[in-house]
Amino acid sequence: MWAGDRSSCQAKVRRATRGGAARGDAARGRTLEMVPGAASWCCLVLWLPACVAAHGFRIHDYLYFQVLSPGDIRYIFTATPAKDFGGIFHTRYEQIHLVPAEPPEACGELSNGFFIQDQIALVERGGCSFLSKTRVVQEHGGRAVIISDNAVDNDSFYVEMIQDSTQRTADIPALFLLGRDGYMIRRSLEQHGLPWAIISIPVNVTSIPTFELLQPPWTFW
Repeated sequence: MWAGDRSSCQAKVRRATRGGAARGDAARGRTLEMVPGAASWCCLVLWLPACVAAHGFRIHDYLYFQVLSPGDIRYIFTATPAKDFGGIFHTRYEQIHLVPAEPPEACGELSNGFFIQDQIALVERGGCSFLSKTRVVQEHGGRAVIISDNAVDNDSFYVEMIQDSTQRTADIPALFLLGRDGYMIRRSLEQHGLPWAIISIPVNVTSIPTFELLQPPWTFW
């Protein structure tokens, strides 16, 4: 779990996202980079704002994605990459399906695995390790997995996803999503009778004017 340093880092992200930086090149397929900072590693520089803390403070990266459809949840959501397993995004997906896994915890064979192939899976926490869920989605051909907290009232507290004790690996990106965000996405899809949402990921929030930066009204930024 994140401790008291989270608010400091998150405040820096908020200041960066509200800076109104000029819109950058959002060409699809552009490579992401990691840049070493004076005290620690910064965030992914093309699609994430830099999050720099004072020497000795812990650094946490934030990654953003935007729901394009359904329209009632057309917001930009914040997620955090797994700490010590999984891959990174080398490509920005302008439109890709976010498919809720069936069963939701994704600890074994998925009944809708065909729809997850070449798409991104939305999975719920619980039942097995974060790494196990990521490997299940990877085995079904998913490009990434977003794991939401199973506490649906969690609208502010991120969980640090770490390797389990099995020494296994996973190659696709794995992201943690607040429980409230995951619940609202799934609820919207159920209300509209849709099998998936359409999202853009990762999103460069520093290139979006403040008045266009639509954030979930139920979540603290």
